[in-house]
Amino acid sequence: MPLKQTKKKVINRASATVVLLILAAAFGFPFFWMILTSFKPTEEVFVYPPKILPEIWHLINYVEAATMIPYFRYLWNTVYIAIVWTSGILFCSTFTAYGFSRIRWKGRNTFFIVMLATMMVPFQVILIPLFVMYSKIHWVGTFKPLTWPGFLGFSGAFYIFLMRQFFMTLPKDLEDAAKIDGCNELQVFYRIMLPLVKPGLAAVVLFCFVAVWNDFLEPLVYINSQDKYTLALGIYDFAAARFSSWPRLMASAIQMSLPVVIVFFFVQRTFIQGITLTGIKG
Repeated sequence: MPLKQTKKKVINRASATVVLLILAAAFGFPFFWMILTSFKPTEEVFVYPPKILPEIWHLINYVEAATMIPYFRYLWNTVYIAIVWTSGILFCSTFTAYGFSRIRWKGRNTFFIVMLATMMVPFQVILIPLFVMYSKIHWVGTFKPLTWPGFLGFSGAFYIFLMRQFFMTLPKDLEDAAKIDGCNELQVFYRIMLPLVKPGLAAVVLFCFVAVWNDFLEPLVYINSQDKYTLALGIYDFAAARFSSWPRLMASAIQMSLPVVIVFFFVQRTFIQGITLTGIKG
């Protein structure tokens, strides 16, 4: 490779690295500032000019944030809702996506387009009908509106699309070979196809888990008892009652976001692989 092209390639790579570092710093600074604020005493939060590092690191903010509200109760409620809802979405979206991608049946493409069209309907449009329906069957005030609809495929169009695109990337020869060996459709799905779409499953799990973990509107609508609050509702209630204690609020926010960050770091390689491979074949 000529020296001129080598220098140009190095300069382009260095420029791209610098731009990405600047963008990463810009997007990461609010989270970094939130972490520093969570260790400050209240009087240092409003000083001018602002201090970046606290003079004394107050770990007590995290203790008070976890004890002034029933934090672990809210944590358990959030974990339970997230796991049940994610399990339901994963189960339904995987089976439905397999039917849309690997099984030929009349009207398949039409039904798929109709399903995609549901993604354009804002959730606020169906919120009142859902609330009326759940109230008629006495689900309001329980975890059922936040968990069991996942097994019915509610709000699963995006995840079905994601898994369908992933199934479409698998070669037809694998399916034909399994059927020649005597496998039925369910065995092909479970033994052949499902192990090959693990990156797609990881992407669905992470997307769904984060969406449920951060959800504020649905718990606010369907939950009317404080002992059933999620972390999002608990922190909002904490902020409304103790709005002047910003360090404790920042500590609560970090305690809420930390589990999601940890989960992402453990599955980031599989997650990125799933997002990269999804949509190669339409």
